Amino acid sequence: MSARGNASCQAAPVSMTIRMQQLAQPKLSQLRPSLWEVSERALTAVASKRLCHLATPKAPPSAWQPDRPLPAPVSRGTQNAVASVRICQLAQPKKRLDLEGSSWKSKPGPLNRSTSKAVAHIELLATPKRDHPNFESDRSVFWPVSRGARNYRASQKIIELSAPKERKALFEGHNPFTISRGALSANPSHRIQELSLPLLRKCTSK
Repeated sequence: MSARGNASCQAAPVSMTIRMQQLAQPKLSQLRPSLWEVSERALTAVASKRLCHLATPKAPPSAWQPDRPLPAPVSRGTQNAVASVRICQLAQPKKRLDLEGSSWKSKPGPLNRSTSKAVAHIELLATPKRDHPNFESDRSVFWPVSRGARNYRASQKIIELSAPKERKALFEGHNPFTISRGALSANPSHRIQELSLPLLRKCTSK
């Protein structure tokens, strides 16, 4: 390439306008000072009764009690208490029955009267329900056809009923210009003749 071509490829310097110089300047952050002057009116202001009433903290309800501390002290009597036989019996976990398909199993224990009743009830509910004595199972897909049905000949009426219905198009065989005999011999009434006349305001000459 020639020197003239190299000179044309170099970018010409761009002169910045005053507006571009203003936009290029960084913005000055205006932070609010942590301490500011209080006006004389605010220093000498006297709060009204309404403001004093609103500034009063709300009292807790009469039934309110402060939170109980987490590490509650245990009394000496509780520490030296001895559980009775009934409390030890209630503290034992309940023994559950082993059900088929369950993921947990309890230890086998002696079955009392209530447990045996529960087992008998579960066995009764697990027994499948029997069919009704008059119940008939599903008919087989293939069944023998009687000789009368095989040798039967349909009558003319059945053949006519079994034939598909002939359907025509919407306007097939219809002439919209035909006028019925009743319409040709009809005599319009006086009211129909009055309604068929044009309005008087439209009949006036311009």
